[in-house]
Amino acid sequence: MAKLKPSKGAPYARILGVGGYRPTRVVPNEVILETIDSSDEWIRSRSGIETRHWANDEETVAAMSIEASGKAIADAGISAEQIGGVIVSTVSHFKQTPAVATEIADKLGTAKAAAFDISAGCAGFGYGLTLAKGMIVEGSSEYVLVIGVERLSDLTDLEDRATAFLFGDGAGAVVVGPSQEPAIGPTVWGSEGDKSETIKQTVPWTDYREGAVDKFPAITQEGQAVFRWAVFEMAKVAQQALDAAGITPDDLDVFIPHQANERIIDSMVKTLKLPEHVTVARDVRTTGNTSAASIPLAMERLLATGEAKSGDTALVIGFGAGLVYAATVVTLP
Repeated sequence: MAKLKPSKGAPYARILGVGGYRPTRVVPNEVILETIDSSDEWIRSRSGIETRHWANDEETVAAMSIEASGKAIADAGISAEQIGGVIVSTVSHFKQTPAVATEIADKLGTAKAAAFDISAGCAGFGYGLTLAKGMIVEGSSEYVLVIGVERLSDLTDLEDRATAFLFGDGAGAVVVGPSQEPAIGPTVWGSEGDKSETIKQTVPWTDYREGAVDKFPAITQEGQAVFRWAVFEMAKVAQQALDAAGITPDDLDVFIPHQANERIIDSMVKTLKLPEHVTVARDVRTTGNTSAASIPLAMERLLATGEAKSGDTALVIGFGAGLVYAATVVTLP
């Protein structure tokens, strides 16, 4: 029996650079109130959201990804030709095939990088980061670009009082590369498909195509069920990620949860008993829920404002439709 050559990957992987892109149009709660019976105070108290960004016709999933990726590549100090893999997490690219990752890889100028899309909702960034880490340690790529990008305004029912105010658009990207020391911890991830009805697309595309419904498909959710699951179950997952990395909440510098809802973030901080010194990402206030893009966008903003710094230890956790989740501890670039 033939023996295969061992992989020649790096011993570890780390995030080397981060970039983000937010659409130019800023949408305040007042615009949302034109189509739902609510109030600015109600929206802020339930979600913490004050504004969100909505993309225009030119700000496509690919265009936003390219902008964010260019910043991440520059931040990492490498060239696009060195990127060996492009992973895009999105649920709002409406062309089934080819993967939007292939277009992005080409337009960035990579040297025929492996490129593919994944669909893991709000946990998509964590899924992509884990795949990138494996590619680098295995040796198939030296540098991998991980992108979370959404145009959720295309999937928002502006008459749905439970969700109309939640969603925003944007793209966040990171470059993952080799490291001589651990800088991306073990991932705690999974799914609870028995709860898949709590966050879902209203109807399949085929129902709309065949005229079975008049309204374009949108994202809907059972708010209270999602809230309870996120607060109680995801706090446990976050703790498991800390345990897997061999650290305690006292060792953390930064907490970057999925930017779904500020009440969920506050509850997780309390349940995890995070110390006062831990910086908590609250990008949801001005960006809304951008699903797969929310963690890298929040990371980019914390580093840009100086609220977090290079070398900080951060706990990141994403959770959403599926229901899926992924949590890990990372060293910030």
